[in-house]
Amino acid sequence: MDVAIAAADTAWVLAAMVAVAFMVPGLALFYGGMVSIRSTLNMMMMTIGAVAVMAVLWVLIGYSLTFGDSVGGAGLLGDPLEYLGLRGIMAEPATPGLPPALFAGFLLLFAGITVALVAGGVADRMRFSTWLVFAVVWPVLVFFPVAHWVFAFDSDDGSVTGGWIANNLGAIDLAGGTAIHINAGVATLALVLVLGRRAGFPAISRPHSVPLTFLGAGMLFAGWIGFNAGSAVAAGNTAAVAALNTVVAGLCGALAWMITEQVRAKHPTTLGVASGLVAGLVGITPAAAAVSPLGAIAIGLICGVVCHYAVGLKYRLGYDDSLDVAGLHMVAGIIGTLLIGVIADPASPAGEAGLLYGGGFGQLGAQTLATAAVLAYSFTVTLLIAFVLGKTMGLRVTEEDEREGLDKAYHREMAYFQDVLESDGLEGGALEPDGLGTDAVPVGEAGETEAATASPSRSSSSRSS
Repeated sequence: MDVAIAAADTAWVLAAMVAVAFMVPGLALFYGGMVSIRSTLNMMMMTIGAVAVMAVLWVLIGYSLTFGDSVGGAGLLGDPLEYLGLRGIMAEPATPGLPPALFAGFLLLFAGITVALVAGGVADRMRFSTWLVFAVVWPVLVFFPVAHWVFAFDSDDGSVTGGWIANNLGAIDLAGGTAIHINAGVATLALVLVLGRRAGFPAISRPHSVPLTFLGAGMLFAGWIGFNAGSAVAAGNTAAVAALNTVVAGLCGALAWMITEQVRAKHPTTLGVASGLVAGLVGITPAAAAVSPLGAIAIGLICGVVCHYAVGLKYRLGYDDSLDVAGLHMVAGIIGTLLIGVIADPASPAGEAGLLYGGGFGQLGAQTLATAAVLAYSFTVTLLIAFVLGKTMGLRVTEEDEREGLDKAYHREMAYFQDVLESDGLEGGALEPDGLGTDAVPVGEAGETEAATASPSRSSSSRSS
């Protein structure tokens, strides 16, 4: 590789790493605005706490478990000793290329954000200490193995064996539709099934600050360009196509959610637009370098509409995914991953043809098997982790702490001056329906109430990144 090209690639991935780092406070604000004022800081602390724990894990064994030579050549897990403590990571590349330390740092943020996504599903009711332990155990048993399956490619000379999904199955996943979004989404579903529902569910507090959530969504939107286009790990055509498709799909997701709300409830909402934006971004994550811009439009529109309906399932089925991590990340991740097998364009950088381009069912079969494997493994192992933590440490906060709010109970601080808020009647507790399309209303025996049916779009439920 030419020295100038290597320098350009390094500069681009450094910039992408900064963009992805920007997503951490973006996610904290996105989630923080969707909970009550009594748990805002706790939500932010869970987000940054998960990423902080990952910084230690990744250096010690996470990078090695993900990108080390596959143990036994089976493609299931990397050698935990190969890069123990990131040894050798600071060495200058023998030939011009991307510095290993930069690649490791870039992927560290991917790993941290994946765990942080799960926090949205357990908002308002999970013990902070147990959450931090979960942030250690879950990556070791679930994320690192799955990331090895998806992201670890065989070396060109055959000396290093990578993951089975990337190499043996041949499924396409540019930036983590399976390893990140499906993985985090289905893990959230398993965790909340063990954790249980918030007190008063489905009548729960509305998001306390939609502007805060919208600001977080904007930060995520900007960071996502680095997330997807940076995954090309080169400043070239693949990164350019991925960046374009990321922007198109995200905005089409917002548009689709807006239109769906207008049709169903006669009023599009800001929270809905933020949710649709995230849905479109999630959907394009695996497919950003495999579809055309027209394909990106299709993915964004489909994710926006389908996820709009998916987030309302928790009211019908009775599980409490607080900020709709499963409804957004799992569902949109599945859509984006499977649609690669249908609309992948052979003219794209990935070079694969989907069903509509005459590619047959081979690629669709690979995408389906990869999706099913991640869903089954992550759900099962997360369920076991949650059960063990529940029996040992305890998952749930006390009724008193849940009622008073986790900011005060765990952090001894408040996001706002409580005396001023109380004088203005804005205490942030459970609120009654106000006729503005909120879904913070009870579900009747025949299903969702009229308000919830009209707009299952975030009001007290929320949407995640």
